[in-house]
Amino acid sequence: MHWYAIHSKPRQEERALDNLQRQGFEAWLPMLTLEKVLRGKLAHVTEPMFSRYLFIRLDTEQTNWSPIRSTLGVSRLVSFGNRPAVVSDDLIQALQMVPQRAPERLFQPGQTIKIVSGPLKGIEGIFQQADGEYRAMVLIDLLNKQHRVTTQMQDLRPASL
Repeated sequence: MHWYAIHSKPRQEERALDNLQRQGFEAWLPMLTLEKVLRGKLAHVTEPMFSRYLFIRLDTEQTNWSPIRSTLGVSRLVSFGNRPAVVSDDLIQALQMVPQRAPERLFQPGQTIKIVSGPLKGIEGIFQQADGEYRAMVLIDLLNKQHRVTTQMQDLRPASL
């Protein structure tokens, strides 16, 4: 038995996983929990670790592969030429060992950010730390002097965007 990669239709990874499992296939979708700004608010979001990819374990001798192509949510089995691409067991085991931990923070201390709304709109600064769940402490340069200000987390974006 080997692991293979499945390419799903856009934003249908979980649908593909459910439908493959209902058919009796051993399928797995690695997930991550992240902080994101949604509709102007900071939220914890769980999403696939690899957008549009999930994994399936198949016996190359006895498994009927034909239902995979017509499974709802599945775009195709990842292949090179006519041969499905084998994913190493070591990689799958390493991914399965990734601990389910606290969400990855949207901003890291020292990261350059831009304030996108509020009275300081347009100013760039340095993210210092979260100040509660919805506020952040930011270091800004004002009149050639650095000032620490507190602002709403939803008003911040990475400066690179």
